[in-house]
Parts: sequence; C-alpha cells; structure tokens
Amino acid sequence: MEQKVITPEEKLQNLGLELSPVRSAVGNYVSHVKVGNLIFTAGQGVDQYHGKLGLDLSVEEGYQAARISMLNLLCVLKAELQELSKVKRVVKLLGMVNCTEDFINQPKVIDGASDLLVEVFGERGRHARSAVGMAQLPGGTAIEIEMIVEIEE
Repeated sequence: MEQKVITPEEKLQNLGLELSPVRSAVGNYVSHVKVGNLIFTAGQGVDQYHGKLGLDLSVEEGYQAARISMLNLLCVLKAELQELSKVKRVVKLLGMVNCTEDFINQPKVIDGASDLLVEVFGERGRHARSAVGMAQLPGGTAIEIEMIVEIEE
C-alpha cells in the first residue's frame, strides 16, 4: 500500500491553523526577495501581542506570538511559491523579542516559531537561529522574525 504524503498545508490544517493574505508593509520595503534558490523575508511582527516580555507578557504569550509571526512568514512563502512543499530547507531565523533589559528567555519565546517549522516541515524545518532581545520593535509588537529559506528550483 502506498503511503500518502501529507503536504505542509495539510499539516497546518491538521494543527487547526490557516494561512491568511500577506500583511501589508509598514514602510518602503517588500515582503521578501528571491535570490537564486533562496528567499530572504522581511521581518514579520504580530497584531495580537504588544508590549514587553518580562513586563507586559509572559514567556507563554511570547511563544504564541512567535508561532503567529511564523504563520505570517509562511503566508509570504505561500504567496511566492504557491505550494509550501517547494521549501527545500529552512536555513536561518532571526527572532527579535521586545523585552525588558533583564529578560533572558528569548530562546524559549522564539521556540514558538522553531517548533512550528519542525511540525510543518519535519527535518527540513530545522534551522540555524538567533534569538535576541530588543529595547523596542515597530508598533510595540512583542515579536519580529525574519527568515532565509532554500527552495526547490
């Protein structure tokens, strides 16, 4: 019996998640740039969580914000590729966390995005990553993440 391959979109649906239209840019930039077989995304924040981790928001809320930020990034990829199965490898994430000076759990927060990538892409979703704290992010968003993805040609 042949085993059915589950697409990334089906995995998202099984998780109860759906992709929405790409969010509008809030400045003079584009949502992504494709160079050869790499896609570099602009940072994606979230509309649902604002404030500082360690003051206004918990690590758990930050984790959820990072998942939503990654969903926003997957929307960008879907719009460019039409099919997320064209993602060959997630190469790198830069996760920025709006946080207090003494907050040290940036990696736990950005795990929300990393965990979602592994749930959706399996081993192809494992990536290099930086998770850093910021004094402020645009619009007071709790999270901003950008990514580099290798795609099938």
